[in-house]
Amino acid sequence: MKLLRYGPAGQEKPGCLDAEGRVRDLSGHVSDIAGTALLPDTIARLKALDIATLPVVEGVPQSDLRLGPCVGQTGKFVCIGLNYADHAAESGMDVPPEPVIFNKWTSAIIGPDDDVIIPRGSKKTDWEVELGVVIGKGGSYIDEANAMDHVAGFCVINDVSEREYQIERAGTWDKGKGCDTFGPTGPWLVTPDEVGDFDNLAMWLEVDGVRHQNGSTATMVYKVPHLIAYCSQFMSLQSGDIISTGTPPGVGMGLKPPKYLKGGETMRLGIEGLGVQTQTVRNAK
Repeated sequence: MKLLRYGPAGQEKPGCLDAEGRVRDLSGHVSDIAGTALLPDTIARLKALDIATLPVVEGVPQSDLRLGPCVGQTGKFVCIGLNYADHAAESGMDVPPEPVIFNKWTSAIIGPDDDVIIPRGSKKTDWEVELGVVIGKGGSYIDEANAMDHVAGFCVINDVSEREYQIERAGTWDKGKGCDTFGPTGPWLVTPDEVGDFDNLAMWLEVDGVRHQNGSTATMVYKVPHLIAYCSQFMSLQSGDIISTGTPPGVGMGLKPPKYLKGGETMRLGIEGLGVQTQTVRNAK
């Protein structure tokens, strides 16, 4: 099932995508794609619905019908750094002996096609296509063998990053990761049964039609079940939390010479089976 949220920013309604690519309204069954709606029992109940009987929402999704972030009311946006060996190499860093955890602030979350705003004073705003994991059933000290029982679904994330803020400004990575609009999420939340082999999904990102990232989740160092179990040692994971699992090579920082966003560009990115995002880059006023 592909779950989504549609409508104006801050007023999104719950929906799903039917086989013809139309949005169907789920407001009669859940109040939002958030919280308890992501629990296994609720997801099972939604899957049992006859989608063809649900109201059709007017408009073409990601065209004249805006899609919001595919998850609402996210409490934590947890990210994993240097989780692809080839990306670590292009960054001039070693693969870490255990996962690197940092955070994006939830105020960074926007819809998959909303504008990305370069913050004032930015010199090195960059891009990163990533596989997002959305928590359904929460927990602490989750056993890796049972970790997938806690996953509501997967989505596309653009982990937009300001490298000077991240690396050169005397602080943790969070400083360059959580700026407003730095977390496009969606277009839809795809349940694990529809995703299939999440360890072997093609992923890519283009800037102005030039492909810079062209990788696969197959080269991820620490896999999804391990990341869920690992993160749950340091924080309780709760329904609607997002774990963004790292990026393959091809980020602007790793190009020779490095290339960063200046404003006016179009980013387009996607992951096999999880949909496509398109963002216009603008400078902060």
